[in-house]
Amino acid sequence: MIIVLKPNLSTKDQSAVLKEIKRLGYQPHVMRGVARTVIGAIGDERTHQSLDVLRAWPQVESVTPIQKRYKLVSREAHPQNSTVRARNVVIGARPFIVMAGPCSVESERQLLDTAHGVKAAGAQILRGGAFKPRTSPYEFQGLGEKGLKLLAKARKETGLPIITELLSEDHAELVAEYADILQIGARNSQNFQLLIAAAKTGKPVLLKRGLSMKIEEWLLAGEYVLSNNNAGLLFCERGIRTFETYTRNTLDLAAIPIIKQESHCPVVIDPSQGAGRADLVASLCKGAVAMGADALLIEVHPNPKAAMSDSAQQLSLEGFAQLMKDLKPFITAAGRD
Repeated sequence: MIIVLKPNLSTKDQSAVLKEIKRLGYQPHVMRGVARTVIGAIGDERTHQSLDVLRAWPQVESVTPIQKRYKLVSREAHPQNSTVRARNVVIGARPFIVMAGPCSVESERQLLDTAHGVKAAGAQILRGGAFKPRTSPYEFQGLGEKGLKLLAKARKETGLPIITELLSEDHAELVAEYADILQIGARNSQNFQLLIAAAKTGKPVLLKRGLSMKIEEWLLAGEYVLSNNNAGLLFCERGIRTFETYTRNTLDLAAIPIIKQESHCPVVIDPSQGAGRADLVASLCKGAVAMGADALLIEVHPNPKAAMSDSAQQLSLEGFAQLMKDLKPFITAAGRD
């Protein structure tokens, strides 16, 4: 059930409703918006008293049953679009957000050059991998904590919030100490204990779609974040594995309106992983903006040919600057800033 509280309630009045929900045998999950506080009450009505009794409470505006398996991420639970804040950047509001940076943090010079370059071109968030999940154990695995420290230095110099990938439950607190957004990659999208650990850090979580993940499975994976009292969930479409080999993955842009219809959470598109080819990134970005995405996650490197991972899909700084110029009319046409 979803309980929407009336606006401008005191903390005491809100606490009274939460206490009653628990007394009736349900677990409340609070989502605080700008104008309304929404409570998702999870429990089995077959074994507990119905929450319909809350309709009579003066603090309560409405009580609505949720039929979806994914209760808290559903549009029924939160009819208005939700937003996610990373320091001074808000994702899901009117401004269109671009996250950009190297696939892997390789060196201080490489990262700082990229950070200053993408900021100058208009990016609002810096991406970069400190821990890298590689198919082969012999490929570059990232700089680890050293990479996190370099990301923190880049943030200090540029003011850009940072997003980086979390690979292990053991590293959750370490990565959260440095990062502003935790990224859960495609290989870990159904690693539920990792999702719980990420959620419990309190940092926003960007959840990438798995390589062969159905949309319902993706939404249910996102439920792990919200059900652990973390409202900062971002869904990221990064391409799925199909029979097609012309591109590295098949970027499913149809996922944008589907997620927008099913969920209130912001949608991010990763065109770099989506195609695996730098020459297709610009077209995919334009399509993502037109389809209603809230943000882009783009790989950029000062010298893509020398990149230690995924060189074929990373844009040069010059290519990224041109892309940002080319996107402006599409962003305006989509009604974004």
